[in-house]
Amino acid sequence: MVSGNSSNQDRLQQLKAFDESKAGVKGIADAGITKVPPIFVRTTADYASEDQVSGQTTQTQFSIPVVDIAETAGRRAEVIDGVRRGAERVGFFQVVNHGIPKRVLEGLMEAARGFHELQREVKVEYYSRELMRKVKFGNLLLYK
Repeated sequence: MVSGNSSNQDRLQQLKAFDESKAGVKGIADAGITKVPPIFVRTTADYASEDQVSGQTTQTQFSIPVVDIAETAGRRAEVIDGVRRGAERVGFFQVVNHGIPKRVLEGLMEAARGFHELQREVKVEYYSRELMRKVKFGNLLLYK
């Protein structure tokens, strides 16, 4: 979080405005920005201030956790633990040796790009914070 009450309030207002636009990051890019908006920039001090209670230093460099699901027989607990750790610590993880054909993955990426290239008016129908919606677009944890 940004230090100072006024800065926190400004950031919260900017995040709400971004969320209410329902355009996502693609909408910002399409608007022709030339630098990353301040609401997406976090300094080392921001990270450090998050964990002042415990006194622990927050790590600002990380690697993407990799979960290998090849030959999972006898490794079920290890694989589950890898998924849990990645989700909790970083928020995502890479799964390797899953057996999904490359053409299927390429089709998935093509569909995702196609969705993000749609007109804002079409995408806004899917913009939601509802956890139970099967199809949604947006960021559930954008601000608290």
